[in-house]
Amino acid sequence: MAQHFSSVDDYIASQPADMQPILQEIRTRAHAAVPGAGEMISYGIPTITLNGHYVVYFAAWKHHVSVYPVPRGDDAFKREIAPYLAAKGTLKFPLGRPVPYELIGQVSARLAAERRGGK
Repeated sequence: MAQHFSSVDDYIASQPADMQPILQEIRTRAHAAVPGAGEMISYGIPTITLNGHYVVYFAAWKHHVSVYPVPRGDDAFKREIAPYLAAKGTLKFPLGRPVPYELIGQVSARLAAERRGGK
């Protein structure tokens, strides 16, 4: 049965000790990229919100962390995210390799711009 979390803190605390700092850094980068962002649990995973609407989701898995959805972008951005594209709407960052936190921040900023109606 799936666990239910009351907060992003609860979700992160429920993860293995080596995963917690990774999730905290993703959370930090997403908040920095989305000024005024809030957060909640949606679909059982951490969700960064803007004006009550989702912007970006992130989740821990056994061998990777995922960020959802995938924002639009120009060809250069598409090439940058290509190694992490796991499905139409999922970026998968394997554990055991450096997590590209700066890229995750860019993804969050692009998603926030899309949410606001920008490019």
